[in-house]
Amino acid sequence: MGSMKDKRKGQLQPPYAAETKDVRFAGTFEVLVPVPERNKPQRVPLQFPTLSAAENWMHTPDGKDMIAEILEEAKKGN
Repeated sequence: MGSMKDKRKGQLQPPYAAETKDVRFAGTFEVLVPVPERNKPQRVPLQFPTLSAAENWMHTPDGKDMIAEILEEAKKGN
């Protein structure tokens, strides 16, 4: 029987918010979506003034739809 760690290995990480690394948008935050078969997560093309705003956006209907679109596009690309 596998442990909980083994069960999580096959699962995709959830989307998360992080500080923007692009110096043009210094001081803002972005949402990153881990995509299967990619080394780097894909960015949502929006900038947020605070970490809280980015995290809250992920749970809105617009955020959920955009994240689903990104994952669907990635699935089509494979």
